[in-house]
Amino acid sequence: MQRFIAVRHKLQIVASESQLQKSWESVINFCATIHCEVINSSITARTRESLPSAAVTVRVTPEDAQKLMDQLQKQGSIVQHTTEREDKTSAVADSDAKIKNLTGFRDNLRTLLAKPSATVKDSVEIQQQLTEVQSQLDSETAQRKILANETEKIAMEISFRIERNTDGGGGLKAISDALRESGSALAESTASLITAVVVVIPWLIVIVPVLWVLRKTWRKFHRDRRADRPPTASV
Repeated sequence: MQRFIAVRHKLQIVASESQLQKSWESVINFCATIHCEVINSSITARTRESLPSAAVTVRVTPEDAQKLMDQLQKQGSIVQHTTEREDKTSAVADSDAKIKNLTGFRDNLRTLLAKPSATVKDSVEIQQQLTEVQSQLDSETAQRKILANETEKIAMEISFRIERNTDGGGGLKAISDALRESGSALAESTASLITAVVVVIPWLIVIVPVLWVLRKTWRKFHRDRRADRPPTASV
């Protein structure tokens, strides 16, 4: 019995930062020269928070897979290579059986529809069934094409990262990182202070007048009490 195996390679390549984009473009351009299809690709520039990187996902025929591997080895050091295999034989067999049954059913409906003896009511019902069966057949055929693409071609997920700098600039980089982190900490503290002030100010607008009124009321109350006391008799 023929087996249908989906093969996927995951590769990580380390390249110099100056060659990163060139290596990424080289893989895409080389894919166009063989039986290879680019599924997706992306590249990310350096930012303050992250290093530059790139990625390409392709599907290549088995006979051209080694050609692509040879090309990848020219782009840098392959530091990780993972191979995955998934048996799709049952899924392919089920899909083929469904397509065969749906095709036979559709052909029978077409034969019934073409009979002169078919009434208008019968023709309407047959046409409705025919439309439904054709829709199912189209969906199953599309699924079978996906399975064929997965089992007849090899998927390769290729990611690029840059070499880390290990020269004498480590001390300066540490100082730079520390300054950047202290700047971030100062900015966060300032933002927190501004937030606190914005929250407190509306309450001060309410609380200060209330305290002022309470203070005046309290002082007036004490003045009134002193005024109501009888004078002390002198001996």
